[in-house]
Amino acid sequence: MSRIRITGGEWRSRLIQVAAAPGLRPTPDRVRETLFNWLGQDLTGWHCLDLFAGSGILGFECASRGAANVVLVERDQGAFARLKQNAALFACDRLRLVKADALEFAAQSGMTFDMVLLDPPYRHGWLDKIAPLLPVLARPGMRVYAEAEYRVEALGDWRTVKRGQAGQVFYHLLEHSQNWQECT
Repeated sequence: MSRIRITGGEWRSRLIQVAAAPGLRPTPDRVRETLFNWLGQDLTGWHCLDLFAGSGILGFECASRGAANVVLVERDQGAFARLKQNAALFACDRLRLVKADALEFAAQSGMTFDMVLLDPPYRHGWLDKIAPLLPVLARPGMRVYAEAEYRVEALGDWRTVKRGQAGQVFYHLLEHSQNWQECT
């Protein structure tokens, strides 16, 4: 079992344990720091969804930066058990853990978000499967963060506005095409 640290906000430098689950790859510190530099460090009032939560590090980072609520969805039993243990360390009522399939949750939750975080297992086509469900999750101006083993130009009506690469991981910030500006 390994540990990973929260990079910013009120829980900065706190460590969480990462379950040894197949395909689980917590987002590296440098990538998370870049993401929150893109978003701004203060997420006060945001409603965030970490749809393939895994370690939960992306959701914990959002809560640490003041998000009003963060829903973390994970279907793997071992990863979910570790997620519950880590969440208990923070005793934070803004965290909501859901053991469910990501697609089923997205289709049926009836909840909307300012930020959706997508870091699904690779080589299963999850991003293509979730793209049609993004409109039902969206609050006005919703942003999407996506990690993949390839470059992502768009997910439905959301277009990549910022991107980076760390090793073989491509990471992207997407905005709805109504707010779209050419990616640089």
